[in-house]
Amino acid sequence: MRTKEEAMKAIRIPPLDPEQLDALEKLYRTTRNTRLRTRAQMVLLAAERRLTAAEIAEIVRTSEETVRRWLKRYLAEGVEGLRDEPHPGAPRKVTEEYRKKLVHAVRHRPRSLGLPFSLWTLQRLADHMAEQTGIRVTYESVRAHLKTAGIVLSRPQHTITSPDPQYALKKRRSKRPETTASSRETISTTPTSST
Repeated sequence: MRTKEEAMKAIRIPPLDPEQLDALEKLYRTTRNTRLRTRAQMVLLAAERRLTAAEIAEIVRTSEETVRRWLKRYLAEGVEGLRDEPHPGAPRKVTEEYRKKLVHAVRHRPRSLGLPFSLWTLQRLADHMAEQTGIRVTYESVRAHLKTAGIVLSRPQHTITSPDPQYALKKRRSKRPETTASSRETISTTPTSST
């Protein structure tokens, strides 16, 4: 019966040539994906410092098995092997053209597009885009695509206006509490009994 250490042979990364080292360094320094950065760090530690998988696991705070998996992937596929594989699932519904039309629509008032309302909501945008493009997505997907474009729809702020030139004065007056004689006096409405 073999012990665990015998079953796990040390994975050694051969000395890297300057191009391989540059590619790993560039990936490590420029990627925003923290998982990809950690994988590049694993390979760099194994190649430059000649550390074992257990020592690397302690530094990057992951399991030894994970370190071994990524070192094997690097040996088999190079730098591209460190990237995540595409996830299975249905292809995306939303195209780049859809995103452009969505941003165009949200930057225009609904009435200017011939719609019977004044303000956009996420549901109205989803319905409008389904009519325009034939692609039906949830209002939550619309919100996510707007967010990636840097647009956030806020709740509508309803204001009441009037063509009356004295509207502002009247509005201020209506907000002021009126003080009258009846509010100053306390009148008792409870019946009193006379004896």
